[in-house]
Amino acid sequence: MALNLLAPTNKFLLESNVAQTLSLLERCSNMEELKQIHAQMFKTGLVQDVIPASRLLAVCTSPDSGDLAYAEVVFDGIYRPNTFMWNTMIRGYSNSKNPEEALLLYHQMLWNSVPQNAYTFPFLLKACSSLAALEETQQIHAQIIKNGFGSDIYATNSLLHVYAKSGSIIPARLLFDRVPQRDIVSWNSMIDGYSKNDQVEIAFELFKNMPAKNIISWTTMISCYVGAGLTTEAMNLFHEMQIAGIKPDNMALVSVLSASADLGALDQGRWIHAYIDKHGIQIDPILGCALIDMYAKCGDVEEALGVFRKMEKKNVSGWTAMIAGFAIHGRGREALDLFMQMQEEGVEPNLITFTGILTACSYAGFVNEGKTLFKSMESVYGWKPSIEHYGCMVDLLGRVGLLKEAKELIEAMPMKPNATIWGALLKACRIHRNIELGKQIGKNLIEEDPGHGGRWKRYITCGPRLRRDWEEKDINLH
Repeated sequence: MALNLLAPTNKFLLESNVAQTLSLLERCSNMEELKQIHAQMFKTGLVQDVIPASRLLAVCTSPDSGDLAYAEVVFDGIYRPNTFMWNTMIRGYSNSKNPEEALLLYHQMLWNSVPQNAYTFPFLLKACSSLAALEETQQIHAQIIKNGFGSDIYATNSLLHVYAKSGSIIPARLLFDRVPQRDIVSWNSMIDGYSKNDQVEIAFELFKNMPAKNIISWTTMISCYVGAGLTTEAMNLFHEMQIAGIKPDNMALVSVLSASADLGALDQGRWIHAYIDKHGIQIDPILGCALIDMYAKCGDVEEALGVFRKMEKKNVSGWTAMIAGFAIHGRGREALDLFMQMQEEGVEPNLITFTGILTACSYAGFVNEGKTLFKSMESVYGWKPSIEHYGCMVDLLGRVGLLKEAKELIEAMPMKPNATIWGALLKACRIHRNIELGKQIGKNLIEEDPGHGGRWKRYITCGPRLRRDWEEKDINLH
């Protein structure tokens, strides 16, 4: 009788412990708390219980507050983990900085003959997408078919996404055409795939034929037009989206602001800014950067500065956009001051930032500052200057007449100079009337860019009188 009396009590205690542990895991917000809960699970014997152990793994692999190394220790300590646990670990690695670990774990899963389910493959394919691993994607595709998940829409959409993103648009389209019941994700993946492969007309044909469109559909197509330089079409589509009653998200607004900047459509850009304010849309760093860029390119640098100052969170892109805005308006001193302020606030410049600040130095004629910044790229920040940075320096030296120094810099470049760099120096030779050096540079330019060789050759070989006429008319040889 005693055994019969204790059994319900033990069962009640076990259920109580499970409920309490699950509640603690639900409220767990950091690894320190999780380790304490894990220790308690050892004491209560719940560490091998499927439900609490599965929840423990899920918290360990959280991309926000988890620790994959600790999750691996937990996983290795579980006797015969089930499919859900394997999937949890694969998902954790697919979201990490080491997505290849997800594929290695899947190999172990196969080796241990663990059954797979429909949730296994989307996580694996996300890892393949991050790694641009086409061969592994094809192998997983074969596993999907082999295990009978060929008609599962989640696995199919994941495959479509990876194929389209990797540029394998033909197998993506074959798969898309064979899907018996496509959903909106399937259509969006194909539109995005054709967009990334510069097949804008086909992307738009799919967009038109969609049975239903969501905000992602519209945003993807608008971004496709902007990326292809079809800014007018992007703006028209944005207006169609509004007529259709679709509220634009931040990405759609960023795309249409980019189109406004390219078109110089300040009024349109102002309208979008007013729309953002009216609807209380949060200006995140990406949207803020797009607004700054639009105002600067459309000529209203003060409004750009106003947006910059109001931004609560300024990342390197925001600082860079404002520095570039000052640069294109010849406000080099303000660009330099902002660059210094950025460093004082602990924001480290990137390669694009240096392109902006060197451009500012070039337009303002700040030779010493430009030289110092150029050297600091590698000595202070560890960045190796790209051909764009060398181009900025050649332009800077050429503008102030340091032609010999500019030529020596080109000759010392670790990469082969392109036509743009030689062209910048030739333009400087024309401005400063250094005909002899211009002839030497012109020959290099003809060899580098034979498509434009006729124009360079006419300038180099023409007589002084005609050359003088060209110079007086300030013909831009670029």
